[in-house]
Formats: sequence, C-alpha cells, structure tokens
Amino acid sequence: QVQLVESGGGLVQAGGSLRLSCAASGRTFSTYAMGWFRQAPGKEREFVAAINWSGANTYYADYVKGRFTLSRDNAKNTVYLQMNSLKPEDTAVYYCAADGRGLTLSGLWHEYDYWGQGTQVTVSS
Repeated sequence: QVQLVESGGGLVQAGGSLRLSCAASGRTFSTYAMGWFRQAPGKEREFVAAINWSGANTYYADYVKGRFTLSRDNAKNTVYLQMNSLKPEDTAVYYCAADGRGLTLSGLWHEYDYWGQGTQVTVSS
C-alpha cells in the first residue's frame, strides 16, 4: 500500500516556474515507477511525465518536454516535478500516481495503482 500526498501547487504568471512534490508513505516506494497526470476543467485526465523506480529513465508528454523535469529521491520517498516556462494551458489539477511495475514508464492513467488527491496549478496570462 502506498499513500501519496502532492504539494507545491499555486498561482503563477505565464513564464514562471513551480515545483510540485509528491511524498509517499510505505517502505516499498523505491520499487514503484511514478507518474504525473493533470486534469483541466471539462477535459480528460492527461499524462504529463513518468519516472522509473531508480530515476534513471524518464518519459515526458510532448507538450511538456523541455519545460518540465521529473526526478525522485528514494531516500526521502519523494518525487519532484519541476515546471518551467509555464503556460496558461498548463492550468490543471496535477496528480501523482504510483505504478507497481517499477521498470515501466506508462502514459496510461489506468495502469497506475495509487493516486494522490491532487494539487491545483493555475497559470495566469
């Protein structure tokens, strides 16, 4: 069982930066691949980024590639999503998720086993 708690969301102007954190409970955190998804009002949940169990491999959606960086610190049971050059279209609730298949980098939300409650990111123009 893994419990996930996101933090770091907020209001930022276009071009600004935010760093989201996802703190996990449970001794098996280091065996999970982790992902971030987002959902804007009236839209479906969409993939943002994923990282494998060790942090050696990452996978990004095209619309955030080059702007967002996903990393993890297994000693702190935490993953970080650094978001730079934010755009108004990045506005959404951001969710972190854990995938028990630690080696796999999935962009499919239904393949993740555990979810956090989400944190709101609002980018003003």
